[in-house]
Amino acid sequence: MLEKMDSFFENRVAGYDEHMLTEIEGADEFYKFTALQLPAEANTEVLDLGCGTGLELEEYFALNPRACVTGIDLSEAMLHTLAKKFPNKSLRLINGSYFDEPFEAGRYAAAVSVESLHHFTGNQKRALYKKVFHALAEDGYFILTDYFAETDELEKEYFDTLKRLKQAEKITDDAFYHYDTPLTTAHEIEILREAGFSSVSILKNWGATHTIKAVRQKSEKTS
Repeated sequence: MLEKMDSFFENRVAGYDEHMLTEIEGADEFYKFTALQLPAEANTEVLDLGCGTGLELEEYFALNPRACVTGIDLSEAMLHTLAKKFPNKSLRLINGSYFDEPFEAGRYAAAVSVESLHHFTGNQKRALYKKVFHALAEDGYFILTDYFAETDELEKEYFDTLKRLKQAEKITDDAFYHYDTPLTTAHEIEILREAGFSSVSILKNWGATHTIKAVRQKSEKTS
């Protein structure tokens, strides 16, 4: 049975960090690698999409203790855990959906998301990435570390299976339920470019997990 997205993570917050760090290939490296890609300047504004319990922020605050981070997540319990980790950091937390929450235009030097966006369709991501693009300052960039389908056939299989499960359980398409539907890296990069990013590249991978960097260059205009 499918679980609602927020309930899924609320029910697993106690063992979440251990699970991610021990069960996900490359996690002992990719959280630190992701943090290393973020701005090192003090007072830098960074937007974290699906911040969870803040595994990437543990690494980032160690590198840049004076960073200013806005984190957004569906799970109130995960945000509570995150807030307890960093009581003295510049951390603004939003309990909500990054699809629905407005982002201030041009505010952030960088945005980041780690192992969060592989639950959504290309159309959902396209709309979100346009918001992220608008939220970035000129020369700002988006660091996406997530896992991806290895082939087009596998990507289609994920979405077909989710569709069958939703139909069987009479769940509407617009409801957020936890099921992995990763795109291929090629499709992800295509959507990022459609959202406005002209410079998009894969920085590194650990098995199916890749880190992608998408830059909002000065010449690029929002639309």
